[in-house]
Amino acid sequence: MAQRAPFNNLDPATAGDARRKGSDPHDLDRSMELMLSLIYSNLPDFPLYDGRRLPPALPASDGVDRITRLPRELQRKIVSRLPVKDAARTAVLSWRWRMIWLSTPLVLIDAHLLPKGQAFPPAYASSPPIAAAVSTIFEAHPGPFSCVHLVCSRMDSHRAQLARWLQLFAAKGVQDLALVNRPWPRDMRLPATLFTINTLTRLYLGLWKLPDAAALRGASFPHLRELGLCCVEMEHGDVDSLVARSPVLEILNILACFKGLRLRLVSQSLRCVQISGGIMENIAVVKAPNLERLILYARCDPDRGLCTRVRIGDAPKLHTFGYLEPVHVLEIRDTIIMPGIKASTRTMVTSVKILSLHVRFGVRDDVKMVPTFLRCFPNVERLHIMSAKCDKPTGDLTLKFWEESGPIDNIVSRVNVMSLREFRGEPGEVGFLEFFFQSARVLKTAIVVTANPDHTPFLKDVAFSKVRRSSRNMASKSCKMFVLGSNGPAGGDVWNFKTGANFSFQDPFSVAEILSRG
Repeated sequence: MAQRAPFNNLDPATAGDARRKGSDPHDLDRSMELMLSLIYSNLPDFPLYDGRRLPPALPASDGVDRITRLPRELQRKIVSRLPVKDAARTAVLSWRWRMIWLSTPLVLIDAHLLPKGQAFPPAYASSPPIAAAVSTIFEAHPGPFSCVHLVCSRMDSHRAQLARWLQLFAAKGVQDLALVNRPWPRDMRLPATLFTINTLTRLYLGLWKLPDAAALRGASFPHLRELGLCCVEMEHGDVDSLVARSPVLEILNILACFKGLRLRLVSQSLRCVQISGGIMENIAVVKAPNLERLILYARCDPDRGLCTRVRIGDAPKLHTFGYLEPVHVLEIRDTIIMPGIKASTRTMVTSVKILSLHVRFGVRDDVKMVPTFLRCFPNVERLHIMSAKCDKPTGDLTLKFWEESGPIDNIVSRVNVMSLREFRGEPGEVGFLEFFFQSARVLKTAIVVTANPDHTPFLKDVAFSKVRRSSRNMASKSCKMFVLGSNGPAGGDVWNFKTGANFSFQDPFSVAEILSRG
């Protein structure tokens, strides 16, 4: 029998415990690998030279060392953009360069300390001893630390070093910090010292357990603008407490909350909230006068009784909202939105211009909520729909259903961009497209992306022809139509925080932007 590959993330004790419980530890290891890859892909980029080889510099004809003659501030900028090993090596060039290194805000990415040839992320069995190197650099450099990413170590094996690192962060003014614990244990508790570092402007945590409520009540993040909690175990109210103690926080990202997430947003500064994966029970936008983007990619499971309640209260600048699902319980101000509810000022959010829906077109109750949802956002100009696979269809609602539901004003006179992804040519999808194209008078761009046939069985050519037939009677004579095919995973790619938090993207749900990421 061929020997199976060693574990990347499990220690022998955890693997043995899984076997005793009748589970395959390799399955657990793979799930941990997926979780880590999601965390790493959602961490912010770091401000370093990307390593691409530059053309060799021509020697100066007069033999003068012009780099040494550069202004000291420019030399600091050069050193600050080098990986930490290369930056430290400049200190041996001369006394002058050592002073420059010591006076340059430190950028330390521990992945750059991995031994040559060591793959990232390192496997459990070959986890490199980089903690000592990290400690040496932290002790030697006076600070400040502009950017620190510690994502390679099993923190359970370095508790003493971690405690010291956090003390140094507080003393030396770390600003941008990413701290990921390589499992196991998955629920290692974060030292409370972290929440006393008041110089942080950006903080990302991965695979930790937050400290108790008393520690969070003592937190103070007067400069924090971006907070990411990735696969972090926390109690109800913990996030609310952190937001309340971050008066300038603009971006809040939550990935794969293990427990059902309940969130009550009260913030004068938040501009973007993104929740991806995990279980979301309740999110209430109570008072967020500057909130522009609310992106919810946490799936519901109505078969298990897990339905998300979304309440939009005071959010006058909310411009971008998705992925709203018909199985969500949507509450606008104090009114629960039910199928066929009469539209009024109390049931509308007029600020939303970009809306994304996640719809099972084969489920009657889902489709019946779509016209109601669209009428709740009367000023939508860009509409994006993800067609979800339906394992147990309860009826195909074709063109006749949509005609009987009556005209939808924003489709008729406002929507100028529409995309439908994961299209398989099912009758419910076709019925919606026929209605939409016959109604949308100001439509300029329509994009239909078929599902990947490698993961979802359907006839691609038939689906393409159905899209073309649906668009024969377009109300808009100036619309540009695109039919594309997906080569991504079934159901589309997992949401990435970098897209939603990038305000240079006018529309984070844009198919063009999504495809460019892939």
